[in-house]
Amino acid sequence: MKSLPLYKRIQEDIRFLIRTGQLRPGDRVPSEKELAEQYHVSQITSKNAINGLAEEGILVRHRGKGTFVNANHEELPGMSRHKGFIGLILPSMKTKVDQRIMNAIEQYVRESGYYLLVKITQESPLEESRAIDDFMLLRVKGLIIFPIEQEMYNNDILRLSLNRFPLVLIDRYMKEIETYSVAADNLDGACRAVGHLLSKGHENIAFVTVKVTNSATADRAAGFEKAFLERNLPIHKNLWCTLGIEDIASGRSVSIIQEFLEDTPGITAVFTCNAELTGYTHRAMSAMSKPAGHKIELMSFDQSEWADVSYVKQNVEEMCRITIELLVEQINGTYNPRRVAVPVTLFHKNILNKI
Repeated sequence: MKSLPLYKRIQEDIRFLIRTGQLRPGDRVPSEKELAEQYHVSQITSKNAINGLAEEGILVRHRGKGTFVNANHEELPGMSRHKGFIGLILPSMKTKVDQRIMNAIEQYVRESGYYLLVKITQESPLEESRAIDDFMLLRVKGLIIFPIEQEMYNNDILRLSLNRFPLVLIDRYMKEIETYSVAADNLDGACRAVGHLLSKGHENIAFVTVKVTNSATADRAAGFEKAFLERNLPIHKNLWCTLGIEDIASGRSVSIIQEFLEDTPGITAVFTCNAELTGYTHRAMSAMSKPAGHKIELMSFDQSEWADVSYVKQNVEEMCRITIELLVEQINGTYNPRRVAVPVTLFHKNILNKI
């Protein structure tokens, strides 16, 4: 199949922008010079593209002002069905939380009159930057970003924040940079969960976590400590099993946790930082000698695949609803950055307690 002539390609792209609401009636379109630079063509080619659309009545020229989408032209098929695109960038789709976030975001984006575009970065900083660049080229109205696990935030995210581009971070926040963010109340959730274990008589509670690379991990670790401090109990860091991202990537997590549990006698309960670590810990406990494994109670932040494990449940739907509300606020011209912590719920052994 032959490719479209260059001027036809420009016309089709402009029609697409109008049809999807990225160019609205009365909006100025790029000049002939700007289009020539954007498409790497001559100004004669870009002029032919503009002239053709003007002859169809889709565009209208105003001498000295530029070329605009004709407010009086009959709408193109699909035009005005939605207000434009919103981009969602996720690090993975491995967990139930990831899946629930995407499903809920899509629902609330659709209800707000926008279309959702999704990119999965596979925990790659390079792919995260490419996703941001791609979405900016597609002229999305706003971005929702679930940042990858790394020590420093991506410079492209920092640039978006500093430029006040409509942006909401989900499940993360930046301590030093003022921006919009929505996350579960990780600190309070971990504190209440560990407090529940302490109220059952557990004192030697292990904490299985990853090296702190984001605000969620840091807050859950702080919540673990807070539960002990509130009861004037000592915090024993020798009961903390901290895995590096490289340990997880290499597949050594189960053996590391098993060795830690076997080398640290007296542990009666384990609180894990996330559902992925819960799976590794459950398998490690199953591989231990039966008496030792059966004495340990396991509790997780986030629901795991194991029905016998108590857990802290994030209200993902509410997080996503607030995220879209804050993003639309920015798109509509209001800029009042803030950090929102959404309350969580504690499920333990078929008993539901609000926390």
